[in-house]
Amino acid sequence: MMRNGGRLLVDSLVALGARKAFGVPGESFLAVLDALHDTEGRFDFVLCRNEGGAAFMAAAWGKLTGEPGICMVTRGPGVTNASIGIHTAMQDSAPMICFVGQVGTDMKGREAFQEIDYRAMFATVAKWVVEIDRVERIPEFLARAWTTATTGRPGPVVIALPEDMLTSLTEAVPLTAPARIAEPAPSASTMDEALARLKAAARPMILVGGCNWTEPGRADLQAFAETSDIPVIAAFRYQDQFDNHSPVYAGEAGVGMPAHVKRQVREADVILALNVRFGEMTTDGYTLLSVPVPAQTLIHVHASDREIGKVYQPALGIQAGPNAFAAALRPVRGGWGEWRARARADWEAGFDLPPQPSPVDMGLVTAHLREVLPEDAILTNGAGNFTVWPNKFFRFGPKARLLAPQSGAMGYGLPAAVAAKIAHPERTVVCFAGDGDFQMNCQELGTAMQAGAQPIVLVLNNGIYGTIRAHQERSYPARVSGTTLENPDFTMLARAYGYHAERVERTEDFPAAFARALASRSGAVLDLSISPEALTPRQTLSQMREAALAAKDKT
Repeated sequence: MMRNGGRLLVDSLVALGARKAFGVPGESFLAVLDALHDTEGRFDFVLCRNEGGAAFMAAAWGKLTGEPGICMVTRGPGVTNASIGIHTAMQDSAPMICFVGQVGTDMKGREAFQEIDYRAMFATVAKWVVEIDRVERIPEFLARAWTTATTGRPGPVVIALPEDMLTSLTEAVPLTAPARIAEPAPSASTMDEALARLKAAARPMILVGGCNWTEPGRADLQAFAETSDIPVIAAFRYQDQFDNHSPVYAGEAGVGMPAHVKRQVREADVILALNVRFGEMTTDGYTLLSVPVPAQTLIHVHASDREIGKVYQPALGIQAGPNAFAAALRPVRGGWGEWRARARADWEAGFDLPPQPSPVDMGLVTAHLREVLPEDAILTNGAGNFTVWPNKFFRFGPKARLLAPQSGAMGYGLPAAVAAKIAHPERTVVCFAGDGDFQMNCQELGTAMQAGAQPIVLVLNNGIYGTIRAHQERSYPARVSGTTLENPDFTMLARAYGYHAERVERTEDFPAAFARALASRSGAVLDLSISPEALTPRQTLSQMREAALAAKDKT
């Protein structure tokens, strides 16, 4: 059977198990769009408003489902917009495949209209970058891309599609199924050594991260940690991968790291780092463990050999998948019960907050959400000081999920919430967004409206770029420049997109407003009145400024 490259690509993606593609149409991949016309209901194109939003949705889909998030964008300006989501997928270790149109092969190298060398552009922010050079090789490249995106350390793959490769005819046969690749498992002797090192510890801890966990894998790890009474710390923005209600859970090692978590990592004598890539935030700027050889005995377990020893030389490195390793764990016993209990107590104490100097007190709002949200709620956020509320003051049970970017990308939260609602329309999805963060991708309310996948959005509206203002006041106190926002009426904007929308002016008004948001069939945007003073849970903006001025006077 003769088919063009566009149809060969789509037929192969369906066989691999792709269900949704997020994108913005372009003339460079019209043949793909034409083929998608015949896969409605099996493999759908989610029409987005900006390629950046589309790429964020694909990255979030990969993080949430474990399947490669599929993104389709046009060449040049289209893919440069999408680059933010590709970078985010890389730092999140989330599986993703981004298909991008390319000029015809007969025009390559001339700087033709919208031409870009994608191998050069994405070499450092994707696991693999390839350009189709023969139409019959499309199934080969897709099979490799799917495997590359999902195995080892998961991540994004970029595939460039020259226009003539999509319109050329071929007798090549589409793929029929994805490859079945088992997780690498640890050897028995390696497990014996790892467990012996843990058993000999006085202050052991487990550091857990990554998005490629299965439900049995998480359960196995939790059973081991609880039976062995070892405290567990989550890597940056992966606290949803371990049940926060467990007595061994002790917090998140991420941006704005609490003092007790820093102390826990520094004082541990044996650290079992499982599925962790050791980013800057998880290590407090690479200060909690010495580079390259930590003072702590480090057991580093990762499916990718490239992550083991990349920053820290472990006492024992184990190339194994997280779920296979967790399944091989056996309980160990030691005299560290007090160490674990202190870690848990310190984390619990962190929920005690002073009243926030704001019309809407986010400490009380988050406490209310902890009570009323269903156990399988999905929370999302972009970047900004406001992320402290879903990241530090929510308790993620075994069914709840957090979609938040390790790249610190503003504008991720709303597209991620849309992707989550498309993946799980029956679940409650709540996006936390600052007013600046929200305006990075607020046009994706239209994507949600058209797809019938409208989440609840909480806009923490304080009229400033809060994170930058905080840095500004600490480094250049009382010299405000470029961080004050003049905002539109977010409720009017949301209603224009068919959302239920309310402005919440007082803390006591939030529970009823949120109940109406939950009851709305069209999603909801709640515009929360937040004072700029309430920039962090325990220090006001004025206190930051006063402390910086006082320090400046001393020098």
